Amino acid sequence: MASSDVARQPDKGARPLSLAGHVGFDSLPDQLVNKSISQGFCFNILCIGETGIGKSTLMDTLFNTNFENFESSHFEPQVKLRAQTYDLQESNVRLRLTVVNTVGFGDQMNKQESYQPVVDYIDKQFETYLQEELKIKRSLHNYHDSRVHACLYFISPSGHSLKSLDLVTMKKLDSKVNIIPVIAKADTISKSELHKFKIKIMSELVSNGVQIYQFPLDDETVAKVNTTMNGHLPFAVVGSTEEVCVGNKMVKARQYPWGVVQVENEQHCDFVKLREMLICVNMEDLREQTHTRHYELYRRCKLEEMGFKDTDPECKPVSLQQTYEAKRQEFLAELQKREDEMRQVFVQRVKEKEAELKEAERELQSRFEQLKRLHADEKAALEEKKRLLEDDLSSFSKRKAAAQLLQAQSLTVNGKKDKDRKNSGFM
Repeated sequence: MASSDVARQPDKGARPLSLAGHVGFDSLPDQLVNKSISQGFCFNILCIGETGIGKSTLMDTLFNTNFENFESSHFEPQVKLRAQTYDLQESNVRLRLTVVNTVGFGDQMNKQESYQPVVDYIDKQFETYLQEELKIKRSLHNYHDSRVHACLYFISPSGHSLKSLDLVTMKKLDSKVNIIPVIAKADTISKSELHKFKIKIMSELVSNGVQIYQFPLDDETVAKVNTTMNGHLPFAVVGSTEEVCVGNKMVKARQYPWGVVQVENEQHCDFVKLREMLICVNMEDLREQTHTRHYELYRRCKLEEMGFKDTDPECKPVSLQQTYEAKRQEFLAELQKREDEMRQVFVQRVKEKEAELKEAERELQSRFEQLKRLHADEKAALEEKKRLLEDDLSSFSKRKAAAQLLQAQSLTVNGKKDKDRKNSGFM
């Protein structure tokens, strides 16, 4: 069997040979299966849809269990993504399932606030994986891969057309995640309306360039069923965890006054088709597409932003070491350039500061000389006032002395006159 595989894929550098007997490497597929079973699998589903459209109920129905659900209102200020991880086991196969729910999607006035957190979340998971991949010491063998493998986009069963928010959101996400559109609560519209609605949805997706996930056709074992299922997109689903007695057996269904809608009856809805395509047939392809297509696109864009390329301007191959060395030299040159610029700026600022200080010193010296002159002028004025005051004081003293002398002389003359008058009276 191995030699036939080589013959189907000839290589110019390899020469096909036939084996003379049994070797044993035909057990490689069994070894791979056993290793995968022992390691377990992981699968991450992103559910996007309006509040109350039935995302949680469909997840419970798909995996035949009751996940931890939280009630949400229509008055969330912004969209929140709530991721919950569960360990499931079926037979001897273990599955680590992460369900990411969009809380408050479509409830905001500004619709950009609805889809942008979803885009940021998906990019964040890619970035986390890329950072782990770029580490020197990696642990990818036991790393919990949180990249979103499938996006179930829940479409409201209006029966008319897609909302603008649906088209914008799917257009933003189609290069980042595998989108599988589903019509939620499909039991609310008739079969004829549902058929027309499906055609209308696919027509709008094609006309707006939205690329949804197409079930692969390269595997001959599932090509036929996948071709048929691609024609049934988007799936019209009904979810319910309640069991109703129909005939002699209990089935998952929704009970109405007019009848019973059976979840697993393909005449009633496409739930079985969705479960078969999502889980039973194409789960591994969804994981592979996430890694080889969406993550590779993100990784390539990120590395190109960092300056890494596979070829030089002459289209010659360039190794990672050469690219790293070139970027290193470019970084060092840029660093040296910035250092020189900073040094020049520093020297210029020092010169400007010195000039400012010298100018301030000149202003202070000029102010000092001015104040010194004012002080000298005021001192001279005070000295002049002092001299004048002393002159006035000296003049006043002289006049006072003269006045006192005159007063003394006057008293002497008056005294003599009184004496003479007394003497003449006795005579």
